[in-house]
Amino acid sequence: MSITAERKQALISEHGRGEGDTGSPEVQVAILSERISNLTQHFKGHAKDNHSRRGLLMLVNKRRALLDYLRKSDGDRYLALIAKLGLRK
Repeated sequence: MSITAERKQALISEHGRGEGDTGSPEVQVAILSERISNLTQHFKGHAKDNHSRRGLLMLVNKRRALLDYLRKSDGDRYLALIAKLGLRK
């Protein structure tokens, strides 16, 4: 359900704003989106796993808060990120 270290490094290098950037909202949202998609696949086979579903809801809420922050602080970066990740507004 979690992502591998190699995949996380790929996401950091793809969405990071600079060398070694791990804390920008773009990187955090990309990592959270990857974890959310992995959990969504998990629920196709384990529909009654309510403990993991709670974790999924917490991840979705954290991603939403980061996207709201990014939209308030820099709208262009927000629009570029949701287009790149394929998220809806």
